[in-house]
Amino acid sequence: MLDAIDQQKVLQSIAAAEQATSGELRVHLEATCPKDPVARAIEVFHQLGMQQTAQRNGVLIYLAVQDQKFAIIGDAGIDALVPNNFWDSVRDRMLKHFQKKQLTEGLSEGILHAGQKLAEFFPPLAGDQNELSNDISFG
Repeated sequence: MLDAIDQQKVLQSIAAAEQATSGELRVHLEATCPKDPVARAIEVFHQLGMQQTAQRNGVLIYLAVQDQKFAIIGDAGIDALVPNNFWDSVRDRMLKHFQKKQLTEGLSEGILHAGQKLAEFFPPLAGDQNELSNDISFG
């Protein structure tokens, strides 16, 4: 789905985005999604243990590459603070790239924009530690 160079670009985007926020970002890729992508993203979110951050501020970007489905979900701490359409601008930026088959660019832009948006509600904390792996997970 992503070669080693593209994976590195996505990982660099995650690291850069997390410098601006105490929020935690992860990316999960799989080929197909036989159900609603939001429902699948919620399953993956819990499988990855993303609900275990102190501030409940984890964000998962889920993408089923072959099916061209994706979802962005945040944990309870985020959902309690942000408006309902909080992720719409992130989704729209990603979609522009995905429609052009620019997977890496779409993921990277979405990650960086999500980090900027998270920083509004979850600025970096003194002594902030990376609570979740930045690694891309694959299904």
